[in-house]
Amino acid sequence: MIMKAKAVKLGNNVDTDVILPGKYLALTAPAELKNHAMEGISPGFASKFAEGAIVVAGENFGQGSSREHAPIALKAAGVKCVVAESFARIFYRNAINIGLPAVECPGVSTHITDGDQLSVDIERGEIKNLRTGETFNTETIPTNLLQVLNDGGIIEHLKKKRTHR
Repeated sequence: MIMKAKAVKLGNNVDTDVILPGKYLALTAPAELKNHAMEGISPGFASKFAEGAIVVAGENFGQGSSREHAPIALKAAGVKCVVAESFARIFYRNAINIGLPAVECPGVSTHITDGDQLSVDIERGEIKNLRTGETFNTETIPTNLLQVLNDGGIIEHLKKKRTHR
């Protein structure tokens, strides 16, 4: 699973209220949620990434409320992957469960600027900054979670497992 897209750089401690403000939690359709992704810090976030984006953040990405709306909104907005120095545990698992790759790579945010073209190889655990030529090794995603991602999220993964019994 290799993804290529432009980097959207964010800072440390980006919480779920920033990713998707709480006033939109009554919405459930991804097409509606995407319109409010990152609304407080980047109005029109989804409209900027028709060809996709890779979010690059600092430490503790996704802290705060444990709402799966946040990764759903990012994925619907065109985010192909989130690369962060560290993740809040619940956000990380919610992202994997909805099929949004979340890759941990300590120190990466200091080497990537907004708009850099990136390539992220989930299975090899490698990020390449195509502008600078730098390569970064990531924490590997456990095999069972890679399977969930490859199947498109936990629901599709469980359906697949059920039909293969």
